[in-house]
Amino acid sequence: MKEDPHIPKEAVVLAGGLGTRLRSEVPDLPKCMAPVGGRPFIDILVDRLLQQGIRHIVFSLGYRADAVQNHLESAYPNADFSYVVEDEPLGTGGAIMAALEAVRQDTVFVMNGDTHFDVDLPRLAEFHGKTHADCTVALKPMRDFSRYGRVETDEEGRILAFREKEPCREGTINGGVYIVEKNALRMAGLPERFSFEDGYLSAFLKSHRIMGIPQDRYFIHIGIPEHYRRAQRELYDPKEAGGRGL
Repeated sequence: MKEDPHIPKEAVVLAGGLGTRLRSEVPDLPKCMAPVGGRPFIDILVDRLLQQGIRHIVFSLGYRADAVQNHLESAYPNADFSYVVEDEPLGTGGAIMAALEAVRQDTVFVMNGDTHFDVDLPRLAEFHGKTHADCTVALKPMRDFSRYGRVETDEEGRILAFREKEPCREGTINGGVYIVEKNALRMAGLPERFSFEDGYLSAFLKSHRIMGIPQDRYFIHIGIPEHYRRAQRELYDPKEAGGRGL
């Protein structure tokens, strides 16, 4: 089958988190290396990216970067990986900007290394291209939630607002998977250290074309012990997740 040239073949994985809230479960590893089903969590993300045709992955690393890099080079000896290591925390936005220096294409997927959102990447890329977006956010539909802020969009999918966290019966949340345009970010005059969510997505809603598309697919964030333990059940045995896991 002929490859679609409009679908990016690169991804940035933000994997520099300390995992402070997971210390009770994983005392001596960076968050992305927390074992799930006998394998580091980051392997789940890498496997899914490779399965969907991603050829080059840039890892943004920080805490114990050597442990992450050594594992990935051992587990995936033939893969095309690059590594960008923070000397000090730059925030999610600063980490993305630094990682873009190692990205070879103009358009790239970006995702958090502590979240597994089983996004259909070609579908996300198709929407991004059709809407001529500067950035597209994969949105996860949720019910009865309070841990995440709700995302509001208009009829065409343009994001209107990122709401604060509050109890919500139904809505969509930021799933932590994006497509970004390098030039749009580079021309935005962003600082060296900033939050991507607040300093770019929320701050540039009016001046940039920031779109969102829901995908009702498997989602889990392992940043707190309760959800990390749930990942152990669901990702080790996909039947526990209603067939939505790997």
